[in-house]
Amino acid sequence: MGQPRHVRAALLQLQRAAGNFSPRATPVFIAPFLSQEAQALCREYEVGYLDLMGNARIALDGIYIERQVADKPRAFQRSFKSVFKPKSAQVLRILLRDPGRAWKVVDLAQASAVSLGHVSNVRTELVDREWAEVTDDGLRLARPDDLLDAWREVYESPKGERLTFYTTLHGSILESATREVLNVNSNAPRSVFASFSAAQWLAPYGRVSTQYFYADDAGAKRLQDSLKLSPATAGSNVVITVLGEEGPFLDTIAPAPGIVCTSPVQTYLDLAIAGERGAEAADHLRKERLSWQT
Repeated sequence: MGQPRHVRAALLQLQRAAGNFSPRATPVFIAPFLSQEAQALCREYEVGYLDLMGNARIALDGIYIERQVADKPRAFQRSFKSVFKPKSAQVLRILLRDPGRAWKVVDLAQASAVSLGHVSNVRTELVDREWAEVTDDGLRLARPDDLLDAWREVYESPKGERLTFYTTLHGSILESATREVLNVNSNAPRSVFASFSAAQWLAPYGRVSTQYFYADDAGAKRLQDSLKLSPATAGSNVVITVLGEEGPFLDTIAPAPGIVCTSPVQTYLDLAIAGERGAEAADHLRKERLSWQT
């Protein structure tokens, strides 16, 4: 499918082969499909390209052809999106927590609570796209920003039931009541700040009038009791998503005593799809908490 890692090797071969001709031949790389990253590599190596979807860039003897199409093969789309499915996302969250760290497959599987086989599949996809590399010490991210950009483009909120409520508590009283119930340990009801509420603790951006939580069933019930929540179809100021997956609970952060939030990565992704205001808050969070040096 023309993954960047394989494309790079082929481009080097093409360049060497073109140099064997006199005058030098014009190298053109042809594949069933070339992703945006693969096309960028072709331009970097000054090699023309053509794929069967209709993407092309060829320059020779005064002739210049360039064409870009939006269509992508279904197989590529399936493979691309599979990297960001819930189980795979658990692996990505762990890697993005510390991009410079190298992980052995066994350790990464334990940390992300998925099987060894699943970690191996994710590793292959990341390496093929040159988002990660395999070193003597294990797997480490090579381009965390590119990985996060790609994830954002296909991100969907975690599956779960969205519940809306109203509470009369506010200010320090609400905060104090919340500190009493937030918890991420699986041996007790789980609930954490999410979205705009998490961002207020990680990288504040504007005023937040609604509180957002991720919780399990027991955690949602405890929030209702402790925050004195009443169901509300309109005028709500508390939103609880009862998660159908545990991924976001496996990667949380405690920015202050009694406060538990979704991680910067999870918070960023949730904000990025929360409308214009959310996108602005996401950009601010990324600058403050997700500026990596790799």
